Amino acid sequence: MEFRGKTAVVTGASAGVGRAVALRLAREGAKVALIARDKPALSQLKAEIEGKGGEALAIAADVSDAAKVVAAADEIELTLGPIELWINNAMATVFSPVEEISPKEFRRVTEVTYLGSVHGTMAALRHMKPRNRGTILQIGSALAYRGIPLQAAYCGAKHALRGFSESLRTELIHDHSDIRVTIVELPAVDTPQFDWARTHTGREPRPMAPVFQPEIVAENVIRAARDPAREYWLGFSTLFSIIGNMFAPGLLDRGIICTR
Repeated sequence: MEFRGKTAVVTGASAGVGRAVALRLAREGAKVALIARDKPALSQLKAEIEGKGGEALAIAADVSDAAKVVAAADEIELTLGPIELWINNAMATVFSPVEEISPKEFRRVTEVTYLGSVHGTMAALRHMKPRNRGTILQIGSALAYRGIPLQAAYCGAKHALRGFSESLRTELIHDHSDIRVTIVELPAVDTPQFDWARTHTGREPRPMAPVFQPEIVAENVIRAARDPAREYWLGFSTLFSIIGNMFAPGLLDRGIICTR
């Protein structure tokens, strides 16, 4: 995909990977729609993009609300033009032993990380299907294959997103659709989530090394969007987690617990 002049949507665009991806898309010449809850951060990002000669639309919305995501997609189409790329990046998490996570916390992580991506996908399909073109890119995680301690809610949501994306992809293939669905499984990334995420561990959560910077991840996300293969695994740690879990899941069960 050539991005110049095309409309691209990024959810969770106010910080971290989403922000880095939005900036990179703008640099590539895309018209970028920014969706997140943090209105001041979105306004700042929009101003930064426009200050560099780009075009951006900021929409403050919670992706857990399906109606708001549909409304955002409609506004984007009217303002920026046909959506060619939709990137589902918004997430929420809680660091905690399972028994200390409240039902409300489980629900929030699921509604943002999994259902938020479902809502974005459905809103994108609503516009892409009549044109029979477009790319939907899911920001996944190595944790979509390998669960780890203290991240049960997030791991469950990412597992669900992978299953949903596989099902949708097969439906589109059987319909002979030209719409592409790709998922990029990320390693640990240095993002603000570790500062604002809820925790019941009694200590500040930090990513497990090796840790990648959002800008490096963004480069690879753009590469995946340009050539949307079925799936991308970023970093050796992601490869190790996925392949290791295929062949020695019990060993990883014990090894991860020992290093938590």
